[in-house]
Order: sequence, then structure tokens, then C-alpha cells
Amino acid sequence: MNTVIFKNLGIVDFKTAWDKQELLLKSIIKDKRSGVKTKNYLLFCQHPHVYTLGKSGDSKNLLINEAQLKKNQAAFYKINRGGDITYHGPGQLVVYPIFDLDNFFTDIHKYLRYLEQVVIDVLRHFDLCGERLGGSTGVWVSPKKNNENYKKICAMGVRASRWVTMHGLAFNVNVDLNYFNNIVPCGIQDRGVTSLCAELDRDVPMKDIELLFKKSFENVFNFFLKT
Repeated sequence: MNTVIFKNLGIVDFKTAWDKQELLLKSIIKDKRSGVKTKNYLLFCQHPHVYTLGKSGDSKNLLINEAQLKKNQAAFYKINRGGDITYHGPGQLVVYPIFDLDNFFTDIHKYLRYLEQVVIDVLRHFDLCGERLGGSTGVWVSPKKNNENYKKICAMGVRASRWVTMHGLAFNVNVDLNYFNNIVPCGIQDRGVTSLCAELDRDVPMKDIELLFKKSFENVFNFFLKT
């Protein structure tokens, strides 16, 4: 069974966390080239207000200008993950698995489905039905009413180099959903965004969610988490 090193970065600005991921990824690749057994990492954090645009994203999906970004105390980065635009902010659990997939399986599509399953299993704990929608990576919550549409509760975007992953998922716990009004989330215009607290109509401590995610990652990916 694989061992994964867990680190909780707390509330950290996006660029700092991005740099941390890059350092870990490069360290793992260096070990691979040297024939050394590689390590795997699971990073948890929250970010101050920030919008990130994936390498294949459309900058038109950011609906506000630089002055409005400043007014909202939000940063903006074009980054090297897949996917389009998303928002990160307080009350959202961001998870960055820095995994050497040679230790698991070398299949990015399978890896994304496993990430989705982690989230689906967490939602099941709250009697919520998390779903996959064809062609749209991430996890969605089914409509409560017939005239409503699916809403995304967890966005995902990853990068892999020599089968080592970075970036990951962002799960909305009690995040301020108004910040999503400034973008076309993930470039999808006809569906909304939700959070765990909005779906449950009650608060859920972030510590509880972190614990559930740890257990779900261990179960889905079949590893031992070392803290």
C-alpha cells in the first residue's frame, strides 16, 4: 500500500501554494530520474479571493476588469492546469494531490474519475447525491426542483508531467457564492454553482470536511495517509 504525506497549508495565497506544488513536483521527477522511490503528497488549503484560468481557458469568461478585481480584493492568474476559469476563496477546501501516478496507475482520465469519486463519497455522508455530467469534469448536485439545473459543487483541473500530478480540486463548503457571479464558471454558461452549506441550509465546520476528505482519499486511492 502506498503512503502519502499530508500537509495542511492553512490559508495561503495562491502563488505561494502554486510554487510549493512546483517544488514538490520537480523533486519527485528528480527522484524518478535517479531511480529513487518517489514520495506522494496531499496538500489541503484555503486561498484568499483569487480567479484562475486554465491553459485552454477563455479569458472572456472573466467578466470583470482589473479595477473591479481590485475592488473585490481578488487576484487573477493564468495557470498551467487543464480546464477553464474558476474561483477560490475562504470557505472552500482546495486539495492539491502531488502524486506519482507510477505508484498508482498511469491513466489521467481514471485519475480524474477517482478524484470525482472522493467528492461523491464525501457528499454521500450528508445524504447528498453527487453526480458526474458527461463531458464536464467535476462533481455536480442534482436539482431539487424540476425547473432547476445541475449545480457544480466541486471544480477540478490538473496538470501532469512524467505522470506526476499537481493542481487538483476545489470543494465549496461555505464559500461566498457571489464571487462566482464575476465569471462564467468553468466556461459553462447554462449551469450554476452551489456549496455544501447552501445545499444543507446549515453550517458545517471545515475541520469536519477535511477529515472526511482524508478518509475518502485513503479509501478511493487505497493508500495510508501520513501526517
